[in-house]
Amino acid sequence: MAKLRIVTDSTADIPESVRKQLGIEMVPLKVHFGDETYLDSVTLHSVEFYEKLKQSSSLPTSSQPSPVDFLDVYKRILAEDPDAHIVSIHISSAMSGTLQSAELAKSLLDEPDRLTVFDSRSASYGIGMLAVAAAELAAKGASLEEVLEKIRRMREKYTVYFLVDTLEYLQKGGRIGKAAAVLGTLLNIKPILSIDAEGEVTSVDKVRGTKKAVQRIIELFKQNPDLSGEVDVFIVHSNDVPAAENMEAVLRENFNVRRLNMITLGPVIGTHTGPGTVGVFVGPYEQ
Repeated sequence: MAKLRIVTDSTADIPESVRKQLGIEMVPLKVHFGDETYLDSVTLHSVEFYEKLKQSSSLPTSSQPSPVDFLDVYKRILAEDPDAHIVSIHISSAMSGTLQSAELAKSLLDEPDRLTVFDSRSASYGIGMLAVAAAELAAKGASLEEVLEKIRRMREKYTVYFLVDTLEYLQKGGRIGKAAAVLGTLLNIKPILSIDAEGEVTSVDKVRGTKKAVQRIIELFKQNPDLSGEVDVFIVHSNDVPAAENMEAVLRENFNVRRLNMITLGPVIGTHTGPGTVGVFVGPYEQ
């Protein structure tokens, strides 16, 4: 049986300590502040990023890894372990060209059959939780088919809703018009966003005020019969611990939370959501 090695990209927002513990390889995207370019979660980390964001007069941008960036990692892994099979799990192809770069790198390998590229159809820890689950299963000696079955099931079963503190970043990304951005700011409207089955960001609802928006998210989760028993929760936030802790408290009041983790959104995801973002991925608990 081939030894499985897991690769992901920096938008998975997996803490470095977890990546090292599980042997997960990470290919970074890039963040650009004017003429300055940084490697996401390598030369620019979350705390530094949000400080720079406060001080910057212009909004940052991001760019995907090149196929060569992936090819270098794939070749090194396959050279290190002649029996390895790589599972490479990445940000939704509907949001970024990162997965396409990975696919192009695969086509340049001498043995492309030793690599499986997987579309998470998600972002941030929606990718990270799949990569971590895959690495944990691989460490137990699971087969490629078992790993793929597990992460496909997780991709289907987990739901995400998130709130943004300002609509400026969404407007910049073309998600909403300028008039809607101004209106939302004036009226304290909080858009509730999600990621659909195709991996695209979608608007679910708009609620006035954060407290009502959080309650609306709870209502939406309660409509999912898969979440009636024990649940796993991953809360993501853009350096806003109080907002994340408030979300945790409300979730624990309303659900049978078996396991909960908090994750800080990394620089690339933070570039597109802005500061003050909080989101939550919830799925049925599995051993």
